[in-house]
Amino acid sequence: MTAPELTRELFGQADGTDVHRYTLGRPGGPVVRVLDYGGVIQSLEAPDREGRLGNVVLGFADLDGYVANNRPEADRVFLGAVIGRFANRIAGGTFTLDGVQYRVPLNNGKNSLHGGPAGFDTRVWSATEIRDGDGVAVRLTLVSPDGDQGYPGRLTTEVTYRLDPRDRLRITYRATTDAPTVVNLTNHTYWNLAGEGAGDVHEHRLEIAASRFCPTGDDLIPAGDPVPVEGTPFDFRRGVPIGARVGEPDPQLVIGQGYDHNWVLDDGAPFAARAWDPGSGRLLTMWTTEPGLQFYSGNYLTANLTGTSGRPYHRGAGFALEAQHFPDSPNRPDFPSTVLRPGEVYHQETVFALTTADEPPVA
Repeated sequence: MTAPELTRELFGQADGTDVHRYTLGRPGGPVVRVLDYGGVIQSLEAPDREGRLGNVVLGFADLDGYVANNRPEADRVFLGAVIGRFANRIAGGTFTLDGVQYRVPLNNGKNSLHGGPAGFDTRVWSATEIRDGDGVAVRLTLVSPDGDQGYPGRLTTEVTYRLDPRDRLRITYRATTDAPTVVNLTNHTYWNLAGEGAGDVHEHRLEIAASRFCPTGDDLIPAGDPVPVEGTPFDFRRGVPIGARVGEPDPQLVIGQGYDHNWVLDDGAPFAARAWDPGSGRLLTMWTTEPGLQFYSGNYLTANLTGTSGRPYHRGAGFALEAQHFPDSPNRPDFPSTVLRPGEVYHQETVFALTTADEPPVA
């Protein structure tokens, strides 16, 4: 097997700063393209059951698409981006840490979402290219100053995208702080295993290794304790087409206009989820060190978004599997803690493998 290669090219400028695209891949195998703007996975080409390469993630063809989608007036969709400082929602944009109340910007109704209006997805990161025996990688580094978007502490974050010799995409996150703070990082890639722009993902068969999920109120903030998925449209333990129950009148599906919830991953093996597209035969398998998985079925994608292929993204054009801690954790002492203190290291790793299968895997 040919060893994976790493190349860099200029992709544009954001506020006068050069933005580069890094390509990790090998001939005939997966090819991943990453931007140092927002840590975005711009495209990921993988072979189908016939060996034909196709892009299986949603993105924009040029930098202007990402910059325009990050403007305050835009209906942001975070295509492929690193999310921080805090992925998901914080109720009321407030939390208390060590007796001090902090306020962070509201950008999702009465809540703060994905780090606020100028989160990590809007920044140009410093990049380091890596070539070693474990494959090729690009390490992105961002220093977020004390008070950035209202969060305390100077946070130094590293996100490494690695294509390993087994053609798996390994995303490793590391962060340190000089003062107590809260941190919750993830990647917001949207997948369509039939091919980017190929239509909706409702026929994709999805399996999530979770026996419980977090029901939410009307604002998509977790309400009460996690509940069993048994007997609900949220039971994906044995693999179910994404669209099989998405239109049911379940109150939780009505709230999010589909799936936009946190699943509590079962303890034990790091296996989190897998998805299979019957048309292409592509199989996506996901492992993570995180306790939660936010599955989002692309409910708010609209036709005014034009993707890398030049085709529009309609509702359900892609799905996101966001490995993370639970929403609103800073206000929920019963949830796994997201507090990071000086001398500690935030670390998580999420791995994606793209293979093919003629039949859906058996859970």
